[in-house]
Amino acid sequence: MRVLPFKIPKPKDEALVYQIDREKVFYSQLHQHGEIQISYIEKGSGSLIVGDSINEYKHGDILVVGGYIPHVFRSDANASDESVMYTLFFDYNSFGKEFFHLTDLALTHDFFKKSEHGMKVLSNKEKIIALFNQLPDQNKVERIASLLLVINEIAKSETQPLASFVYRKIYSDDEGKRMSSVFKFAMEHYHEQITLEQISEKANMSKNAFCRYFKKRTNKTFFQFLIEIRIENVCKLIVSQPELSISMISEQCGFTNIANFNRKFKELKGCTPSKYRSQFYTTDKSE
Repeated sequence: MRVLPFKIPKPKDEALVYQIDREKVFYSQLHQHGEIQISYIEKGSGSLIVGDSINEYKHGDILVVGGYIPHVFRSDANASDESVMYTLFFDYNSFGKEFFHLTDLALTHDFFKKSEHGMKVLSNKEKIIALFNQLPDQNKVERIASLLLVINEIAKSETQPLASFVYRKIYSDDEGKRMSSVFKFAMEHYHEQITLEQISEKANMSKNAFCRYFKKRTNKTFFQFLIEIRIENVCKLIVSQPELSISMISEQCGFTNIANFNRKFKELKGCTPSKYRSQFYTTDKSE
C-alpha cells in the first residue's frame, strides 16, 4: 500500500492494513488519510510534523496519528542506515459502526480521544513492540487481535500529544501540495533567514493571503512555526554534538540573536539550553 500525498489507497473490503516501510529515508510528502495510523519506528530518526506541531522521532518510538490529520515524516538528512517503520492502518468503523461502542471495549475510548491530536507513547513500550514484532508472521485474523491488544496497551500507557491544534478539514490535492511545499521549504532552509516574500512565493500567494491561510490551518504564524523547527533542530545538535557551544548551535540553526534564542528555547522547552544539555551530559561546554 503506497502512501500518497493526502490519500491512502486501501484494498476493497479490507478492515485493517499492515504496512512495512523500509527506505533510506521515509516519504517526506505532507499527507492525510481517513485511517488512524499506529506506527513503530524500528530504525531511523528525523522530524515529524503533525497538525500544527513539529516533533522528533527516533528508533523505538511508537506513534499514533489520527484520521485526517495532516502529517509528514522527514528523515534526518545525514541518515546512513535504512529506516524501518511498521504501521497498522484502520478507522473507527473498520469492524462495524457499533464495534468500538461495545461495553467490553470501553477502555478503547480514551485511545480514540487522544488520537485526535496524535500521540507518542512514553511508557509500556516493550509490550507494544513485542506485539508489532509478531505481525509479520500473522494471518489477517491474528493481526486484528494484535491491533486490539496494541490499542489496549496504548490506552493503559502514558502518552504525549503530538499536536495542540488540528485543522478539521479534508485538504484538496492543491491545498496539500501548497502546504507540503511550505513545510518542505521550511524544513530544508530553517538555518537560513527566510523572508515572508520567499515563503509566500512558495505557496503561490500574496503575503497577506499566505499569512491568513497559514494561520487558519495551523493556529500560529509561519514564523512561530519556523522557530519551532529551529528549536527542534537545536535540541538534536545539543545532544548529538556536545563539542559545539550553545551559541554556535543556535547560529547554525538560524538564530542571529542569542538572547532571543535563549528566550524562545525556554518558552518551548521549559528550561535553558544549558539545562537541557545537562540532562544528557554531566558537563557542559562554555557558551
